[in-house]
Amino acid sequence: MLDCYLNAIGLAAPGLCGWAASAAVLKGQAAYEPTPLEKYKPELLPANERRRATELVRMAFRVGEELMSATSVPMAECASVFASSGGDYPIIDQICRSLCERERLVSPTQFHNSVHNSAAGYWSIATGSRQPSTSLSAYDDSFAVGLLEAMCLCQQEQLPTLLVVYDIQPPSPLSGKRVIPVEFGVALLLTPSASEHSLARLRLSALNTSTVSTQAQPALEALRLANPAARCLPLLELVAQGSAGSLVFACANQQSLQVQVQPC
Repeated sequence: MLDCYLNAIGLAAPGLCGWAASAAVLKGQAAYEPTPLEKYKPELLPANERRRATELVRMAFRVGEELMSATSVPMAECASVFASSGGDYPIIDQICRSLCERERLVSPTQFHNSVHNSAAGYWSIATGSRQPSTSLSAYDDSFAVGLLEAMCLCQQEQLPTLLVVYDIQPPSPLSGKRVIPVEFGVALLLTPSASEHSLARLRLSALNTSTVSTQAQPALEALRLANPAARCLPLLELVAQGSAGSLVFACANQQSLQVQVQPC
């Protein structure tokens, strides 16, 4: 069993632009209206790096920078876990298209951004962090596996740990096989011990069940299913409401994770 404390949150999706701004929707006090997100310019990145950053990297920075503004914990002291279900789909598309051409020319920037840990690399450079960092993918279960990895890292290393989970829409023709119709990003700051800023205590354990937690609001349930990163919504809902509860998330290899949430 793993225990950690949730101390800050970053959130970005159509209709959920920021953790504080989304509280009323997550509490059920306002209807969910999926208004588009504006293009984001990462503040931590210098101009040259910002120009090279892809939309996927920008999503990771959008939620990471929001979380950073809500905590006094220095990001340079944080371990990190970055998770996306399949990486940078637009870059994959661009490289595949280039390889279909006679010249087969792949630009250095495309190659630079094609690796799965590109967002983590940009983040560690921008924040000056030399703490442990993991980048992973578990398809539709990437949030649950990312949370498991982050809680393990937080408890094992006794370090504040940043979890960032994010996915954007694949372009055609990839979108015909990998359907992600909406962008979504979430960042969670986990700590091994409680503080005056802790939002909730999380206790994670393995569970043998195929039934997972869903959303009561149909519009939010549709969002939860529309993007692998949005599988976090039942957890965010409990935290926003300040409620205790037990949640179940599908994990890799047909396993499930139970997360018990206790408000601080």
